[in-house]
Amino acid sequence: MRTSAFEILGPIMVGPSSSHTAGALRIAQVARQVAPRPIKLVTFTLYNSFARTYEGHGTGRALVAGILGLAADDVRIKDSFDLSEQAGLAFSFVEAPDGTGKHPNTVDIDMTLDDGERLSVMGESLGGGRVRVCEINGVAVEVTGELNTLFVSHQDVPGVLAALTGMISAADINIATVHTYRKERGGDAYSVFEVDEPLEDAFVERVSSLPGVRFASVVLVPGAPPAATAEEVTYDFDTGSALLGLCESAPCSIGTAMRRREAQITGSEEAVGAEMHRVLEVMRSETVATIERPERSLGGYLFGQAAAVDSRGGSIGPSLLGPTLTKAVAYAMATLERSATMGVIVAAPTAGSAGVVPGALLALGEAMGAPDEKVEQGLWCAAAVGALIATNGSVSGAEGGCQAEVGTASAMAAAGLTQMMFGSPRACLTAAALAMANVLGMVCDPVRGLVEYPCQDRNALGVSNAFTAAQLALSGVGSVIPFDEVVDAMTSVGHALPPSLRETALGGLAAEPSACRGCTGCE
Repeated sequence: MRTSAFEILGPIMVGPSSSHTAGALRIAQVARQVAPRPIKLVTFTLYNSFARTYEGHGTGRALVAGILGLAADDVRIKDSFDLSEQAGLAFSFVEAPDGTGKHPNTVDIDMTLDDGERLSVMGESLGGGRVRVCEINGVAVEVTGELNTLFVSHQDVPGVLAALTGMISAADINIATVHTYRKERGGDAYSVFEVDEPLEDAFVERVSSLPGVRFASVVLVPGAPPAATAEEVTYDFDTGSALLGLCESAPCSIGTAMRRREAQITGSEEAVGAEMHRVLEVMRSETVATIERPERSLGGYLFGQAAAVDSRGGSIGPSLLGPTLTKAVAYAMATLERSATMGVIVAAPTAGSAGVVPGALLALGEAMGAPDEKVEQGLWCAAAVGALIATNGSVSGAEGGCQAEVGTASAMAAAGLTQMMFGSPRACLTAAALAMANVLGMVCDPVRGLVEYPCQDRNALGVSNAFTAAQLALSGVGSVIPFDEVVDAMTSVGHALPPSLRETALGGLAAEPSACRGCTGCE
C-alpha cells in the first residue's frame, strides 16, 4: 500500500471536489512542470465527468490555477481567471463528446509556449486528489510520481538513449524503471526515467544539453506517496486481515499502527504528529464556520442548512437524533457548505464526503470531553481504513458512485468512533464493514453537477450510519461479511453502475424534471 494518511485525510484544499477541483489543479501543475518555457496560451479539453460537471465543480478555475502555479489550498483559486489575465495567460475550454473510452475524469492540456512551440499533457484524476499522467504530445505514458521521475523529450535517433542512461549512471543515480515512447521511427520520442535518488536542477540542465535532447524536466506529481523501501516500513499492511495481524503482533491499536507506518515512510515522528494536528485544526474550522456565518454556495442550493439543524438541536434533537448525533450532522453539513463556497477544507477522503469524518469524530470528542490526542487517534484509525479502501477499491464517485465516497467516509468514521470508544482493532474493522455494507449501491447523481444536493444530505446520512455501525460493533454485533470482502463487493457494484449514475449528472435525482428545469444545459 502506497497511500499516505494525509492523502486520505487530505489534501487540505479549496472545495468543492477533490477529484474535480484539487485533482484537476494537480494535473495542471504537472503540465506546468513538463513545459520547459513560460506558457502563453492553453486549451483544456475535458472528457466525460469533467466535461459534464466542470462548471459546478470549479474545475475550470482549478485548471487555470494549476497552470499559474497555485497550491490546492490557495484561497485565490476562485479568482484564477482574473489572475490569468494579469499574468498574460490566455485559456479556453472544450467539452469532448461522450463515449471516448477515457477515464471518467480526464483532461488534455494543450499548451502554446512563449516561443510558439506546442506541448500537450493528458491526465486523469483518480479520486481524493490523486492523479496520473497518461499521455504527453499524443504518446501514451504512465507517470504517477511514486518515484522521482525525469521526463526527457528527444529525437528517436541512435545513441540518444544510451547517452541518457550513461549520464544517469555516471551521476550515481539508480534507475528503477525506464520507458521510451515514440510515434514513429526517427521522429519525436519521450523517455520517462523513474529513479531512486532526488534529481538536482544542475543535473537536469546537463541532461537537457545532450545532443538530440530537446528538453528535460523533473515531474513531481502532487499527492504522490512518500518514497520508502520495504525494509524501512515494518508497520505495513494492504488488507484488513493484514492490519489485524499487525495490531495483534505489535500489539497496538489501528490508529497507533497507522501513525507508526506514516512516521516510517516519511522518516519523522514529529512531522507526522504536527501534520495531523494541522488536519484537526482545519476540520475544527470547517465544521463551524458556516454555522456561525452562513454563506451561499456556488450553485445556490446551500445556505444556512447546517445552522438550521444546529439551532433546532435543543428542541427536537432529544426526541430524534440526540445531542451528539445532532451536533455531528450539523458539523457534517457545515463542512459541505464550506466546500461549496470554495472555502478551505480537508478532503476525507474526498471533498464530496468531507463532512462525515470530522462531523462524527469532533462531535464525539466534545461529548466525551476528549483531548486532542484521543480525537487524533480516531483520525489515524479512520485514515487506515480509508487507505485500505483506496488501495483495494476506489474513493471516487466517478468510478464507484457515492458508495465509494460517502460510503468510504462512513466506514472511516465508524472505525474512528469505535477506536475512540475503546473498541478493539477487530471491532473497528467490523464497524467499517457494517457502515459500508449499509450504503452499498448508493449512486452519485449531483443535481446540475454540483457537489451540493444531494451531497450535503448524504453526508448527514453517512454520519448517522457511522454512529449506528459503531454502536452495533461495540455491542458485539458482528459482520457476516468481513471488511476485505465488503470492499471487494463495493468495487464490483461500482463497476456495475452505469456511467449515468457515476457523477455525470445524467441519472438518478439529477435527471428528474425539477433538476432539469434548473439546468440550462438540459434538452
